[in-house]
Amino acid sequence: MQSSGAGARAFQNARLQKKLKKQADAVIAAAASAYGQGRYAETDALCRQILQAVPDHFDATHLLGLCVRQGGRLEEARQLLERAITIDPRSHEAHNNLATVHIDLRQFEAARGYQEKAIALKPNFTLALTSLGNTLLHMSLPEQAIELYDRAIALKPDYADALCNRGIAELALHRLDRAKQSFDRALLFQPRHAEALVGKGTVSIDLKHYDEAEAALAAALAIRPNSAKALAHRGRLYLELSRLEQAAADFDAALALSPKLEVALEGKAKVSLNAGNTAQAILACTTLLEENPRSAIAMTLLSACFAQRGEIASAIEHLDAALAITPDADLIARKIYFLDFLADADFAVQQAARKHWWEAISAKWPQRKLSPRQLDPDRRIVIGYVAAEFWYHSAAFGLLPVLRHHDHARFEIVCYSCWPTQDEMTAKFKSMADVWVDAWQLSDDELADRIQADKVDILIDVSGHTTGNRLQVFARKPAPIQVTGFGHATGTGLQTMDYVLADPIFIPQSARHLLAEKVHDLPCLITTDPILDMPPSELPMLRNGYVTFGVFNRIYKISDEAIRVWSNVMREVTGSRIIIKHTLLDDPLLRDSLVARLVAQGIAEENVTCLGSSPRHEHLLAFAKIDISLDTFPQNGGVSTWESLYAGVPVVAKLGNGASSRAGGSIVAAVGLDDWVAEDDEGYAAIACKYAAQPAHLAKLRADLPARIASSPAGNVEIYTQRVEAGYRQFWRDYCASASQGGEGA
Repeated sequence: MQSSGAGARAFQNARLQKKLKKQADAVIAAAASAYGQGRYAETDALCRQILQAVPDHFDATHLLGLCVRQGGRLEEARQLLERAITIDPRSHEAHNNLATVHIDLRQFEAARGYQEKAIALKPNFTLALTSLGNTLLHMSLPEQAIELYDRAIALKPDYADALCNRGIAELALHRLDRAKQSFDRALLFQPRHAEALVGKGTVSIDLKHYDEAEAALAAALAIRPNSAKALAHRGRLYLELSRLEQAAADFDAALALSPKLEVALEGKAKVSLNAGNTAQAILACTTLLEENPRSAIAMTLLSACFAQRGEIASAIEHLDAALAITPDADLIARKIYFLDFLADADFAVQQAARKHWWEAISAKWPQRKLSPRQLDPDRRIVIGYVAAEFWYHSAAFGLLPVLRHHDHARFEIVCYSCWPTQDEMTAKFKSMADVWVDAWQLSDDELADRIQADKVDILIDVSGHTTGNRLQVFARKPAPIQVTGFGHATGTGLQTMDYVLADPIFIPQSARHLLAEKVHDLPCLITTDPILDMPPSELPMLRNGYVTFGVFNRIYKISDEAIRVWSNVMREVTGSRIIIKHTLLDDPLLRDSLVARLVAQGIAEENVTCLGSSPRHEHLLAFAKIDISLDTFPQNGGVSTWESLYAGVPVVAKLGNGASSRAGGSIVAAVGLDDWVAEDDEGYAAIACKYAAQPAHLAKLRADLPARIASSPAGNVEIYTQRVEAGYRQFWRDYCASASQGGEGA
């Protein structure tokens, strides 16, 4: 009787299990339908109802794991999906979904393992192939990611997600044309693919196709108005176009949606630096590093913050940390710029960095094959100026007088403008060019094509290793003769650059063998137009009863060494004051930091006056408050030195170890003030103290300086331009002679 009862119970249990299974199948169908419609609370309840009755129900466990993940409960989702795999170890979908949870947890190595298992279970599983590609992309393995995307696309040629993600991987490898092709193909199959539209916008920014970028990002935001990524990249676009307010608004909107989004934090830091809000820039960098302690972008931007505060050693330290993670040519170029501000960086160190940059980029861009041209040494030469400074920029003041006085009968002038900002200065440059090209919307290859089509004979780089430069165009050698000068003529390191325009003080004979370029001497490395609207002023010390020193220069040129020497001078010259003027002194953090550095050297705070931004006319009139200008070092002033001299205010200069630390001495000596140029710190202080005690001499010099400038070859812009043109003609004659011997030309 007992055994027959047990059999009956077993029979009843089997019937019950069969009934529960049948009920569970109906419930799971309802749960799946609810999940598909985004009703996650209902899905959760139905799955738990099934699991209470049938604890090993795979579909309920799997679906509950997906549902819990949607609710952001990632640890619970991981446990449920691991349980699902235990129930059915051969479920390729469960393995792939568990990998997705590990990606959410930023556990990429674990995700990779589960994705590889999913693919092993189902080799033609396109979703897992694409997901593994995404994981490899997160792990900074874009080449391997592309292999996975290509496998998925081979199985499904219209797979828009895989095509889009392949574009992102190609973008990471700077393969811009291939990235654009991938995004375009994704959009061919799925025109409203928001990610592909953002990708197309991103690659268009990098190609400098800004109108196309704006259209793509607008389309993406029309589909997904709250896409933080699309907003951040539109902010990038506005930043490139110097539309800072719009950029800031987009970065803020993106960060409100996604507070840790790297591209938005990067943009926030950049726009803050541009606006002179260093504290806000540092905060954005700090947030980036909290999210990713190995963020090369964050370290690079933090280095810019330190540089803006004049802390160059710290700036280079952070940049070196970024280079250790990403040995990128752009970062090497940034280091080249920073080294010009470091006292210990002599010609050898500076030129070694430039050589390193050239070696990093030279293999990428093969030199162009040039079409034959008429090798007549006396014909009209086509001169092309490539500049990001055809607007109200310090370098523009050195270039404008040369363009104004060019002999257009002997030289055709083509200007390639590489910066979107246009102002009254831009209009002046346009009026002086025979041909004007808005090159800021041309990629490097497109600009090289245009230069070749214009048959430029001598191509001039104005920007050097500064923001907006197009040195990678010069690396392609689109013109037979290439020259760097006017803006940042410290040498480029390019083996394709033939000459650098300088002078014997700026680049002395002893250092010339270190440069990639041959040095051609001008009367001075730069000139500037006569400043005629600056009325003569009385020597301030005669009415004040004390000496006022002035530093009207970029504050990040103010080194600790300079502050130490200035402080020694001010202690020696009893009762003296100092006025420091620069736009960034509108930033309270930078202003307080600068004053604190002077106070730490024993200078009373009340003897330091900081002036911020002002219109140029007011800026020039402020020199009437100064008795003697003190040049910054190791990075000297350029146009600011000329402005001071035109105001009748002599400048104390010091010759340093590298080109950028010899610019002030070059200009001051060029107008006959050799006795104002020192060889070392002690000599610099001695000059300042000596002349501070000679008011009669200073008063006479104040009245005489404008005429002295006008009579010098460096200050007489017509003579200066003739010397520039004589150099161009000699370059062309030498080229014609060499090319004729080599059988080139027409």
